Amino acid sequence: MRSSLNVLGAILQWLAVPLVIPALVAVLYGESPLPYLVTIAITLGVGTALARLQRERIDDREAFLTVSLAWLSIAVVGAIPLFLEGTGVFATPVNALFEGMSGITTTGATVIRDFDAHSQALLMWRQVLQWLGGLGVLLLATAVLSRLSVAGAQLMETETRTENVTKLTPGIEDTARILGLLYLGLTAAAAAILFALGVSGLAPKMTLFDAIAHAFTAIATAGFSPRAESIGAFSPPVQWAVTLFMIVGATNFVLLYALVRGDTDRLRQSEEFHFYVGILGVGTLLIGGLLVLDQGFTGGVGATVRHAVFQTAAIVTTTGYASTDFNTWSAGAKNILFVMMFIGGMAGSTTCSIKTLRWLVVTKSFWRDLNVSAYPRSVRPVRLSNEAIGEDTVRDVYAYTLVALVFFIIGTVLLVADGERASAPITEFEGLSAAASMFFNIGPAFGQAGPYGTYEGFARSSKVLMILLMWVGRIEIVPVLVMLTPTFWTR
Repeated sequence: MRSSLNVLGAILQWLAVPLVIPALVAVLYGESPLPYLVTIAITLGVGTALARLQRERIDDREAFLTVSLAWLSIAVVGAIPLFLEGTGVFATPVNALFEGMSGITTTGATVIRDFDAHSQALLMWRQVLQWLGGLGVLLLATAVLSRLSVAGAQLMETETRTENVTKLTPGIEDTARILGLLYLGLTAAAAAILFALGVSGLAPKMTLFDAIAHAFTAIATAGFSPRAESIGAFSPPVQWAVTLFMIVGATNFVLLYALVRGDTDRLRQSEEFHFYVGILGVGTLLIGGLLVLDQGFTGGVGATVRHAVFQTAAIVTTTGYASTDFNTWSAGAKNILFVMMFIGGMAGSTTCSIKTLRWLVVTKSFWRDLNVSAYPRSVRPVRLSNEAIGEDTVRDVYAYTLVALVFFIIGTVLLVADGERASAPITEFEGLSAAASMFFNIGPAFGQAGPYGTYEGFARSSKVLMILLMWVGRIEIVPVLVMLTPTFWTR
């Protein structure tokens, strides 16, 4: 326990650095930086106290605890300046914590009703928090824990659920540095392109503030926007550019690094990448076809293609941006979007949900089992990119997928039942989509929590449940379940 708290203290100390960004934005816009300065003082004080605890070598048991506490603690820190500013919905602690957890888990769900009522500093802090969440997915296991001579790869497996973590360099710490620089470089490139579109006149509403804000959450596949209309507030060129950023952010960063170095073979030979691109293509065709048949959708061919591509990418990559109010689409189109909530991007990326790697293994193993049923004596190992994977791995993938679906079902039942109890009833489809959106960290759902809606109208107890769903879903269930076992707390 002491070792985990020691690492947590180091994380909290470093968290004071990104808090400087909204403080500077507050000064720039003539707003009060006090909520962020107070939060900096709190996180430095608590972090320093925890960092003084005696540290020993961290085993897997301590590592699970560290991952769980880190995401939970950063969500609390993220909520503090929102509550201290106390504007609108954030005068309620539960709403502030909901937004903080949604930020650090890159969910993108919000309780904000009136964006104009909040300061520019607060809106930027939401974006920064999501950027940190995406970075944490890539670096927590390698940069923080490897510094303490811990098997950081084991924790990365908790996040990516792959059998092995491909090391780019002999040292895990160097690997973390490379991935961090790649993440930073992609964010800078996204901000530059978006700002260039604004300066060129192709996106008149795209300011420097908006360019930086959306670059933070596009590469992180997170989905927060300082605009009530999300990406729908901007011109088609911006929507096409953001589509590219979402797809890149949900691509395995090891493959992206190889691509940056000029190695195109790894990307070209990756079965998961082909599967990922194929899902995006099929989803786009299905949504586009249903929009053509939807008599209530009045867009032309260009708008139909753009919205179909954009919303497919936004949901599959779990970013959750919106180019239009898909709440008004036909039932068929909305149901296709709902199904895509369960997919996710590639392992080793910033994305959430079940992820394409697991679905690829499930698909291949199911096809293998069908063939073995016809020819019982045949030996057919499951292969990925021509490499056989162990049966233990296949079983783990099936187990995780099943447990994730069980959590989703339980979350749905609890949300619908709690809505009835609290006299804030929701429909079954609203409950299904909200549970999926929370647990798989998508962001928008349907009904009152649609792309231009908000989660503020849900019962307070329902929002507490959603906070737990976001947290457990982001760290992919295992660390929390491990901590619930009696043996975890005994040596």
